Amino acid sequence: MAPVKTSTPKPGRPARLSREQIVETALGCDLRTMTMRDLAERLGVSHSALYRWVRDRDQLLDLVSEVVVERILPEAEPTAGTWRQWLTDLAWGMHDQFLAVPGYAAHLATPHRHHAESFGRLRDRVVTAFELAGASRELAEQSWHIFGLGVVQWLGARQTGHDVGVDGPRFDLFLGVLLRGLPAREDAEE
Repeated sequence: MAPVKTSTPKPGRPARLSREQIVETALGCDLRTMTMRDLAERLGVSHSALYRWVRDRDQLLDLVSEVVVERILPEAEPTAGTWRQWLTDLAWGMHDQFLAVPGYAAHLATPHRHHAESFGRLRDRVVTAFELAGASRELAEQSWHIFGLGVVQWLGARQTGHDVGVDGPRFDLFLGVLLRGLPAREDAEE
């Protein structure tokens, strides 16, 4: 019996290249300055061969985001009793993984189109955590924005500032203050 093929490469595609190799190589590059030509050179393929696998830089960054988000999401789901620890674990995962990829945190901290599927999964899990903490759906959504923006901006500032020798507050202190204020709550009317 003949072995079953799991995927069929496009005609002309070099057999020695895969999306996994492309993403792993990109994860080692500074995403702020990396070009598709730089990536092709690191992979040892022609520029046009790389474009057979990845349409453009945006698609490449989407692939990188898929991998990074998969790495940071805790395996366990948050519960009413674990939501704060779950968010703490998630934030530390973001810290470790985003800062491990040169330029990734700085890239995320700038306005751009986020990969809808991977960041949608992240958003949904964080919103669920805030709902389990007692927030309404609307305030859980607002809390997601505060949490995501806060953590990503801290990481982006850390990555950019570290490059020029300027460090901000320690992440553990920042995260503790952030999570003590979340989930967002409506002000009580007097």
